[in-house]
Amino acid sequence: MSMPETYPLTFEPILKTKVWGGRRLARYGKRIEGAEPVGESWEIADLGETSVSGGGGGEARSRIAGGLLQGRTLHEAIELWGTLLLGERVLHAERVRQEKGMPDFPLLVKFLDANEHLSVQVHPSPEYAEAHEDAHLKTESWLIVEADPGSVIFKGLREGVTPDRLLHAIKTGTVPDVLRAVPAVVGECHTLASGTVHALGAGVLVAEIQTPSDTTFRLYDWTSEYDRPERELHVEAAMACADYERPPSAGIREPGITQAVVAETEFYRLRSARLEPRERLGVDVHDAPVVVMGLQGADGFDVHWRGESTPIGLGGTVLIPAELSGESELAAHDEPAEVLIAEVL
Repeated sequence: MSMPETYPLTFEPILKTKVWGGRRLARYGKRIEGAEPVGESWEIADLGETSVSGGGGGEARSRIAGGLLQGRTLHEAIELWGTLLLGERVLHAERVRQEKGMPDFPLLVKFLDANEHLSVQVHPSPEYAEAHEDAHLKTESWLIVEADPGSVIFKGLREGVTPDRLLHAIKTGTVPDVLRAVPAVVGECHTLASGTVHALGAGVLVAEIQTPSDTTFRLYDWTSEYDRPERELHVEAAMACADYERPPSAGIREPGITQAVVAETEFYRLRSARLEPRERLGVDVHDAPVVVMGLQGADGFDVHWRGESTPIGLGGTVLIPAELSGESELAAHDEPAEVLIAEVL
């Protein structure tokens, strides 16, 4: 088969059963079967390896849902299209980071549905990752899509908490007492750099953009609150990675504003946007791949490109290759839609 022209890619979601999960992802087009709670929908994944605790072990590579590449993996699309998909700058940067072969896609994109609190955890700090070859940085951003009344996220440690105080809390099972609880507000985007002690709170559904790593150290697992079985805690590593500084405040798109940057890290930039019915909004990115997630709007939205259009339903996610990002536009159908636009940096 000759190399097909690039087109916006959609993928089959990879659903993860989690003890803390729920059923709300069904409202976002995810096929939830059986009685097990589903906590995560991996929308775009290109991991050659995952940890047993984080991803279930083995590789996790999204499969393309339509078009001439249907059934092939995202990684195969990168091998086929190269700079057409990743762009010259991103492809070069990822090759430098990996130092061999064709790189993986540099983002992991998910929906998370927390029916119960997630474990309190921390990801490797830059210093820890540099000293441990098997530990990888994980910066993540949560845009809150749904939040039950009174729900919170746990983001960082309370002011004045010291390493000794944190260690005492871990040993005595009082970690919640040292956490900074932040009200969960729909539309806010919280960015958690590696080293931030955090947990997604019960009753919150988020869209998550993160760097493709699942190195996680647990400090507390809510076993008494939810009668969960005991899991290993990673006290020494967590203590070595924990950041005691106040995390940055949430980014938000103010009412009446069409779009706004809600998160910017060294790895990605996130924009929250409101799409008006039938009006077109340019993606406005050049030579970099773009991910768009449909967060609100029952009708979904369209991606317009080179005289073609790709419909994306509520809860759908689309990857626009770098070759098309500068000339693609988004438009809602008959109802307004809210989307999250992620640009790879």
